[in-house]
Amino acid sequence: MASNDNAAEFLVDARWLADHRSDPNLILVDTRPPADYWAGHFEGARHFDPFPFHHSDTSEGSLREFRGQLEWIFSALGVTPAATVVFYENDSGMRATRAAWALDYMGHPSVRILDGGLKCANGPALVTNATPYAPVDFKGTVREDLIAGRGYIVERLGTAGVQIFDVRSDEEYFGERVRAKHAGAVPGAIHRDWTHSVGPDGRFKPAAQLRQEFAALGLDPQSEIIPYCQGGYRSANAYVALRLAGYPRVRNYLGSWGEWGNRDELPMEHPRRKQPVATQTEGSR
Repeated sequence: MASNDNAAEFLVDARWLADHRSDPNLILVDTRPPADYWAGHFEGARHFDPFPFHHSDTSEGSLREFRGQLEWIFSALGVTPAATVVFYENDSGMRATRAAWALDYMGHPSVRILDGGLKCANGPALVTNATPYAPVDFKGTVREDLIAGRGYIVERLGTAGVQIFDVRSDEEYFGERVRAKHAGAVPGAIHRDWTHSVGPDGRFKPAAQLRQEFAALGLDPQSEIIPYCQGGYRSANAYVALRLAGYPRVRNYLGSWGEWGNRDELPMEHPRRKQPVATQTEGSR
């Protein structure tokens, strides 16, 4: 994905899919839960639900295990060097983008996402049978510039040219919903719920609109942007949205708040909602 200079090619649509279905090097991967896959999927689609594969420790030893896990997963999926791999789910959600980011991180040259997923496919009928395929020995060439660990972030907090992007819900960011030992946020993080990058039709918003919205938040295209959420899934969606918007340097914080918020020694801040300003009326001067 990031290895492709044309960020717009991250996404494919139903017409592209129809035109390339006969390509022998095309691999479709359905990233929905198993029950959804077996209820109906694209013919020939392989299945990989990334949700069971949480990874909230970004120490170097643990990241080596993570890379080994990904090599095993993509070997089992039969991903060859020549394959164009298209991930999909019901819409442009966090499952397909997490799987796509992971394959991009492992250096695969041709990674795509079906924009809008099944909601926007409007094409081939779904099937319930699984087409056999052969596993391979997948070996990645890791893109270290696409991932951030806790140590990397700690060393760069508050420095020029690095911005932290919190894409959790408002309730998580403001500490009203606590999903770790500590509530709070990474100090200095800019916040916006990840869902605002996807339109009501389930597709990513147009690149120009995303760029305008990110700039309005204060995200600088010249900076390195590090999105995070709870477990590195929603932030993978933000990774794709930022790259679509023309932000060339984006690192997904794999551990996210599931790591940061469960460690006592890491710095945290505690944002609070601004109270709405009361509107003066004749009866409330």
